[in-house]
Amino acid sequence: MLKYLTVPVTPFAQNCSIAWCDKTLQAAVIDPGGDLEKIETAIQQLGLNLEQIWLTHAHIDHAGGTAELAKRHSLPITGPHPGDQFWIDGLAQQSQMFGFPQAEAFTPTRWLKDGDTVQVGECVLDVRHTPGHTPGHVVFHSPQAKRAFVGDVLFAGGIGRTDFPGGSHPELISSITERLWPMGDDTVFIPGHGLESTFGRERRTNPFVGGT
Repeated sequence: MLKYLTVPVTPFAQNCSIAWCDKTLQAAVIDPGGDLEKIETAIQQLGLNLEQIWLTHAHIDHAGGTAELAKRHSLPITGPHPGDQFWIDGLAQQSQMFGFPQAEAFTPTRWLKDGDTVQVGECVLDVRHTPGHTPGHVVFHSPQAKRAFVGDVLFAGGIGRTDFPGGSHPELISSITERLWPMGDDTVFIPGHGLESTFGRERRTNPFVGGT
């Protein structure tokens, strides 16, 4: 079964997630935006074998620590979708703009597209391409665990910003209603910031997409 631990990192309190297979103890880190020592300490305390990095998108608070973490542990980088290439190329500029530690660009080991899967240990997660916040944003969904790691597409009571380069409000709403809602009302989602919620709760109460 898939297990996970959320570790808030960076001044933006971004929800980096450590996801692992409880049978094999093989693990992936989702969106290592920074504070790598904090992430590494948590992995050590859990007794996990870190094998992969998965990215939902390439904004600095989600991807800023990726190149360094990959180098330290010789890890493959999976994701996001190629639509975020320009965000990866601009990581150094992003770090200066937002006052983050210097971040390096990188080349993902594997780009993702809608309908792909990723696997850690015996746990397989579905990949959905969910543009709107960024053009190449993806989410990771475990139907078995009824969990989805949604980056900055949807929040408890909110939705992702669409005023950055490449953002699109209509695309974001379509991503939520056409890609997330079908995962089921009882699916718990882990957003890029803030508290977890369920898709059902957001369908009922979220002021931006409630009733959709």
